Amino acid sequence: MSERPAVFARHVELRQLRTFEAVVRHRTVTDAAAALDRAPSSVSQQIRALEDALAVPLFVRGPKGMELTPAGERLRGWARTLLDIAEQAALDVRDQRRRLRLGALETLAGSHVPLVLTRLAERRPDIDVDVHSDRARQGLLTDVVAGRLDAALLLDAGEDLGGLGFPAPPEPLGFVDLDPVPLALVAAPTHPLAGRTALVPADLDHERLLVNVPECSFWMAGERILGAGPVRIRAGGVPVMRAWAEHGLGISLLPRFAVADSLRAGTLVRLDLALPDLSLRLVWREDRETLPGLRDILYAAARP
Repeated sequence: MSERPAVFARHVELRQLRTFEAVVRHRTVTDAAAALDRAPSSVSQQIRALEDALAVPLFVRGPKGMELTPAGERLRGWARTLLDIAEQAALDVRDQRRRLRLGALETLAGSHVPLVLTRLAERRPDIDVDVHSDRARQGLLTDVVAGRLDAALLLDAGEDLGGLGFPAPPEPLGFVDLDPVPLALVAAPTHPLAGRTALVPADLDHERLLVNVPECSFWMAGERILGAGPVRIRAGGVPVMRAWAEHGLGISLLPRFAVADSLRAGTLVRLDLALPDLSLRLVWREDRETLPGLRDILYAAARP
């Protein structure tokens, strides 16, 4: 019996682990097969072979599709680690450059991603970076957890992931804060609050606060900093909130980089309310830190 684990381990194949990941991600054999461009019968056969090799069931059929057994949950992290190591080994053997798959919120793509790419180019010229931008924070976090991204840039606050107000995934994630992201509470120059000093959140009660959607980082920042006093007026994304504020339709809490030109031009003014900074946070899956050199690459993106 002592020989069985070693024998089974020798029969586990990388393609089986890729198939396993696809079923986990898509929840059904049919959808996993479509994503892998294979027949459903082939996907089922790969999963059965993997279960036979490991001598444990990995899935059970549930009301929402294929659900992981406790053994499947344990394999989930190992599968991604083994596939990552295999990929890095192949790159090393072929003497190919390493690639970092970096996700970023679209809000940050033009303002902060270039700075991070410049740091990486200066400190780690041996790697290439593929950037994927997404409007939704949850999509980035899902891709990090699933291993489709090595790391992601997002906005957050506080000592823990999700301190800004969004739910953090249950999987262990590591992070480092790269830069502060200052906020500005802005309004048109003719707004009644424009000339007042030393404002406090209570001064904003019943003011029209231009917002996007509850998932937006700046909506969450408003909840955290301004409280429930202002009346939320849904406008749209950052450019729309800025434009509405310029036209006197309300006040808006926005990143300072997004309103810098408007402040210089005098179409907006900053209201005199003390505001904490948000953090530009780089997030990755903790178990990926064991991959050779990845931790050094991630920390190379941080400020000196």
